[in-house]
Amino acid sequence: RKKNKEIFYKFNSYLTPGIIYHCDLTQEILEPKVFREVEIKGFDFSDYQTVQVFFPSKDGTKIPMFIVHKKGIKRDGSHPVFLHGYGGFNISLSPYYNVAYLIFIRHLGGILAVANLRGGGEYGETWHQAGILGNKQNGFDDFQSAAEYLIQEGFTCREKLTINGGSNGGLLVATCVNQRPDLFGCAVIEVGVMDMLKFHKFTIGHAWTSDYGCSDKKEQFEWLIKYSPLHNIKVPEPGTQYPATLLLTADHDDRVVPLHSLKYIATLQQTVGRSPGQKNLLLIRVDTKSGHGAGKPTHKVIEEESDILAFIAETLKLDWLD
Repeated sequence: RKKNKEIFYKFNSYLTPGIIYHCDLTQEILEPKVFREVEIKGFDFSDYQTVQVFFPSKDGTKIPMFIVHKKGIKRDGSHPVFLHGYGGFNISLSPYYNVAYLIFIRHLGGILAVANLRGGGEYGETWHQAGILGNKQNGFDDFQSAAEYLIQEGFTCREKLTINGGSNGGLLVATCVNQRPDLFGCAVIEVGVMDMLKFHKFTIGHAWTSDYGCSDKKEQFEWLIKYSPLHNIKVPEPGTQYPATLLLTADHDDRVVPLHSLKYIATLQQTVGRSPGQKNLLLIRVDTKSGHGAGKPTHKVIEEESDILAFIAETLKLDWLD
């Protein structure tokens, strides 16, 4: 309002828990000053950095990705990487502070990578439309290209690469695991949409047809059957196995009902788990008295993130760094 003489605003990022700035609007030269800053005891954020890169996807489109790591690392392919993605419903993945990410970076010696895939809202409606309906495969190609970029640039190797996503991002990760099981060492799939032929028949699933389409329509059925995670599980070629895979769901999830994850893990264990060449773990974590994720109490968040990090550390043979 015109009568206001000051303004406060907050800034946060992957390495910034929160800084509130104050600016006196009565001054001729506006100079924002720190009003409050959250500090984390024993963690020096200046030792780490965030960079943004652009890598080519399968069709040549340049895809942005944030990479967070300790300064001065050697690109020798030795670092564990946690690659996160979403790519849907016009949602943009902008930098935000997450304690679990920092634990992975600081105490497991890892690197965080967040890819801004087509289907999201990072570059407006054109970017969104480029990754939905009949173009959904573009987002999967973007994510797989992100993994290939991280390997080619020496940030990590296939054996130390973890991919992660939740909800629509869970669909993303499960699809990429089915399509390229050779590319990843570990996959963490949270409350994912796995049955693309029946998702619209349960709770709020019908609202997602704007991004996915609907199997009741022949043309759209042809899109969906090609990538539906539940319907594309198969034993990999000899010498290749599925990455260590952890699914997470909750008994009271009324957004993406648990049947998606339960049907997927049952089929995965039945089809792939019985293969003599499958040595990596294929597990599911079912939380109780929990939903899709929003509003989850702190103690449950801590338990869940601890299990995820423990699974990654165990399967990738990572040591805890003090």
